[in-house]
Amino acid sequence: MFSRMASADVAAPSGDEASPRRAALVYNPIKVEVDQLRDAVTRHSADAGWAEPLFYETTVDELGDGLAREAIAAGADAVLVAGGDGTVRAVSEAMAGVEVPLTIVPSGTGNLLARNLQLPLSDPDAMIAATFAGDVHAIDVGFAELVRPDGQREERAFVVMGGMGLDAAMIANTSGDLKKKVGWVAYVDGAARSLVKAKPFGIMYQVAGHRMHRAHVQSVLFANCGSLPAGLELIPEASVADGQLDIAIFQPKTAFGWLAVWRRVAWDNSVLRRFRAGRRILRLRTRDNSIRYARGTGIQIAAGVATPVQLDGDEFGEATAVDVRIHAGALRLAVPTGHTSPTL
Repeated sequence: MFSRMASADVAAPSGDEASPRRAALVYNPIKVEVDQLRDAVTRHSADAGWAEPLFYETTVDELGDGLAREAIAAGADAVLVAGGDGTVRAVSEAMAGVEVPLTIVPSGTGNLLARNLQLPLSDPDAMIAATFAGDVHAIDVGFAELVRPDGQREERAFVVMGGMGLDAAMIANTSGDLKKKVGWVAYVDGAARSLVKAKPFGIMYQVAGHRMHRAHVQSVLFANCGSLPAGLELIPEASVADGQLDIAIFQPKTAFGWLAVWRRVAWDNSVLRRFRAGRRILRLRTRDNSIRYARGTGIQIAAGVATPVQLDGDEFGEATAVDVRIHAGALRLAVPTGHTSPTL
C-alpha cells in the first residue's frame, strides 16, 4: 500500500502567510499541448489562491532534473511534471529526498509509472487539481550506480524499472520515428531486431541479504513497478511502496526458452494469477529456469563485458557493473483525493 499523508499536506501554508504558495511545471514541449497545459496550471493555481506558477521547458540537453532543482531553489511549494517516461524519471531523480511533492500529469506514449499507480491517464485536469487539493503519498525510488568500461562511475535514478542486457539493446534498436507513430508497439520491432543478435553474457550478481551467484543471462531487470503496457504483468507482486527491489533474471537457452518466458509474462502472470483456479494451476506446474525472480533492497551485478543499460526506457550507454539500491519512500507524490491502487 501507499504510505499515505494527509491531503492537507498539499495545500497547507509553508510558514509565511503573507507569501502565497507557488507551483512549478516542468514539461517536455514535444509531448504536450503547451498552451493548454500552461493555462490549466495557471487556472488551478489562481483558484487555489496560489501565486503565478513557474514554467520550465525541457530541451535535448536538459531532460528535467536540472530544471526541477531550479524550481526547488526558487521556492516552489509543489512541482508538476508533464512529458514522457524519461522526463518523469529525470524530475523524480532531482526530487528524491525532497519534501516538496511531485504531481505527474500523464503525457507521452508510455506513462508507465502513472499506469502502475492507476492514475487517470486521460484526465490531466484531475491530476493538476491534485497538486492543490489532493493526497500525498511516499513512494520508493531506485538508484543505479553505473561503472563505465573506463572505470568512471555515474549514479542515476529510476522510478519504474531498469535493466542490463537484451532489454537495453531492444530499446536502443527501437526507432524513434516509429515510436512517435505507434507508441509502445514500436518496442516489438526493436525486440525482433535485437533477438536476432542476442547472445547470453556471463555475470556475477548478489541480491542484498543473499549469497553471490554466477549465471549466463540474456537480461537482468531491476524493478520498482511490475506492469508493462498492454496489460502485461512482468512482476505481479512489485510495489512502489514496500522498500524492496524486484528482480527478474532472463536466461532462456533456446527458442522454447523464450516461449516459456512469454508464457510466464503474458499468460501466467497476466491471466492465470488473477483467478483462484489459475493460481492453483501455477502451484502445481513444474518451474522452469528461463526466468527467475528475486527480491531485496538492492542488487550488485558485474558483467564480463561492457553491456548496454536502460533506466525507465531510456538508453544509458554501456556498463561493466551496476550497483542498484532502493530508497524507500524517497519521493512524495500528489494524487487525487482518495485515490488508491490495489496493486500497490
